Amino acid sequence: MGEVAQLFDSAPRVSPEDLRIAEALIFASAEPLEEAVIAERIARGADVRVVLEELQKFYSPRGVNLLRVAGKWSFRTANDLAWLLSKESRETKKLSRAAIETLAIVAYHQPVTRADIEDIRGVAVSKGALDALMEAGWVRMRGRRKAPGRPITYGTTSLFLSHFNLDSVGDLPGLEELQGAGLFDGALPAGFGVPAPSDDTTLRDDEEPLEATPPLELAWGPVESGDAD
Repeated sequence: MGEVAQLFDSAPRVSPEDLRIAEALIFASAEPLEEAVIAERIARGADVRVVLEELQKFYSPRGVNLLRVAGKWSFRTANDLAWLLSKESRETKKLSRAAIETLAIVAYHQPVTRADIEDIRGVAVSKGALDALMEAGWVRMRGRRKAPGRPITYGTTSLFLSHFNLDSVGDLPGLEELQGAGLFDGALPAGFGVPAPSDDTTLRDDEEPLEATPPLELAWGPVESGDAD
């Protein structure tokens, strides 16, 4: 009770009841919750983002943390305690180096086609690499590129964000962060750069829906035969 009281005392803008409701909803939900769902249950006019941020502060030093992942809120085990639960977690299939590199390219450069991935990696992309990523639920088919052959474009999914505790792909590390972590040594090829990633689900001008019918197929549809005069 003392800790809860301290939380309420430190959050004068937030109703204690709203904090309790938000906490209960997120705790009881089997899936991460959207802010709109929580906003419907707390007091009318209350700022749901402020409520969640105060709750997040309260849980930040605890064994579980409140995180915003893929635009939704959920409780997760604190990173420094994840090792305690490692024996309880199910064994997951390890990705090949090719699949990891492919995932990184899709995440940073999406939407990309298989040809785009091959251009960046400098080698052919095996079907198994993309299949493994789609089987894991981390990569999806977005649409088709408006180009000869109408190649499929790929992008990341909300499950990818959830697995890596990201709110959006914009939270992926930039070039300076990658260099600081020792992943790049600074000797980068001329013209090389890490783009600002975006996971906007809206198809771009050079994309069309997967189910779209090519114009030529419309123009060259079946022709009915008739008797010649």
